[in-house]
Amino acid sequence: MFSLRSLKLSDVKNETLAGFVVAVSMIPEAVGFSLVAGLSPIVGLHTAFIIGLVTALFGGKPGMVSGAAGSIVVVLMSLAAQHGMGYVLWATIFAGVIQMLIGAFRLGKFIRLVPLPAIHGFVNGLAIVIMLAQLHMIAGQGGLMYGLVLLAIVVVVLFPRLTRVIPASLAALIVVSAVAIGFNLHTLRVGDLADISGALPHFSLPVVPFNLEMVKVVLPYAVVIALVGLIESLLTMTVLDEMGGHKGNGNRECLAQGAGNTVCGLFGCFAGCAMIGQSIINFTSGGRGRISGIVGAVLLILFVVSLSGYIGLLPVAALAGIMLVVCYNTFEWSSLRRLRRMPKADALVMVIVTLITIFTDLAVAVISGVIISALVFAWQQARIRIREHKTKGELTVYKLDGPLFFGSAAAFAELFEPQNDTQNVVLDFAGTRVMDSSGVEAIDKLTARYLEAGKTIRLRHLSSDCVSLLKKAGPFCSHELDDPDYYVAEDTL
Repeated sequence: MFSLRSLKLSDVKNETLAGFVVAVSMIPEAVGFSLVAGLSPIVGLHTAFIIGLVTALFGGKPGMVSGAAGSIVVVLMSLAAQHGMGYVLWATIFAGVIQMLIGAFRLGKFIRLVPLPAIHGFVNGLAIVIMLAQLHMIAGQGGLMYGLVLLAIVVVVLFPRLTRVIPASLAALIVVSAVAIGFNLHTLRVGDLADISGALPHFSLPVVPFNLEMVKVVLPYAVVIALVGLIESLLTMTVLDEMGGHKGNGNRECLAQGAGNTVCGLFGCFAGCAMIGQSIINFTSGGRGRISGIVGAVLLILFVVSLSGYIGLLPVAALAGIMLVVCYNTFEWSSLRRLRRMPKADALVMVIVTLITIFTDLAVAVISGVIISALVFAWQQARIRIREHKTKGELTVYKLDGPLFFGSAAAFAELFEPQNDTQNVVLDFAGTRVMDSSGVEAIDKLTARYLEAGKTIRLRHLSSDCVSLLKKAGPFCSHELDDPDYYVAEDTL
């Protein structure tokens, strides 16, 4: 997990203070998300404690914070409303198992397939979602609330100019709390959101029996929860990687997220995942290792069990101000400056992902971005041409350029007119590659057309990976073994 010998006293101090800020900042979100799902606030707090502790100990990115996330609560809302908490627990357990399988089969690396414009769209959309949640919480609370929020923002922005011994977010929490409590101001407190007092989570199997009917209902939700949780967690890891320069382990994070969610389901909690807002708070407060996450999780459950009365006195304005600064820092402002200069397709992907993240679902947003990017890439690459052709007597050699795959198969077929060609034709693949079965089928159909016209066709300079695809191209293709730099199709072609 981590080595105690490598820790410095200053690092322990920074990690501990960062963990305290994270613990306090997670309370309103855990409570709020629980209420949105129609569940007890204690359930959300227990979720934040369990998955926060498990991922802090075993996760793939030290310093990344996990808890009760809004993106997953959105998925759980209908399940909880229609079938109750028992089904939610089974969905959480199944989602955890699916995530562990994804990590065990090392599929976390596929986060690399998410293009940078989609990542920027995800970050921007999530920053706006978090900002709207804060504005909704403080709306209609009067000028005093707005003044305290502004005070928190000013402290967060200006305090680092005075000293970095104490994290700016913790300083803002202390200053605003001191003003609100010291002057007995009538402003919204954490305790006004819900009663956060409770006990430690305890082991309890879901009361709903395990049967086929339950699995049919729960499994679709579990798959969506697993994917949404991993997408948000792995993209949060990518953001922190860019901020800190140290690359996290995606597969290990998948295993930790899955283990944490499985434990949540067995202890009466719903699923969670990484939280980009709290992760950035932790990072900017000096929490770069595992201690901050552990301290945050332990303090959170300590607040619930023993200190709920004191934590309930903290003004919501302080937390809202801190989170608004986090939203500002999370938003990828440079992406807006580059919007006019980036390719139109990339700009479209970023805007679409941002909008879908705000108005619908994170998983749908990211998957849409990947699909659009893949289609644009395929369209841009779907260019195959005859770079050069030479005719000598009854022999014509065509030198091709560009990939041959599903996107260029139709264009490939239109390049040739067997009826008007010479008796013997050679296709030189030195400048191209056969990428998929659509390319293989295109070659097969072209050779059949030449045979029907009474002509012969040969394939030249096929690379080894092309040969592996062409072995099933059909009985019509023949070959030439005339260049030692290339492997070509076998005699069976």
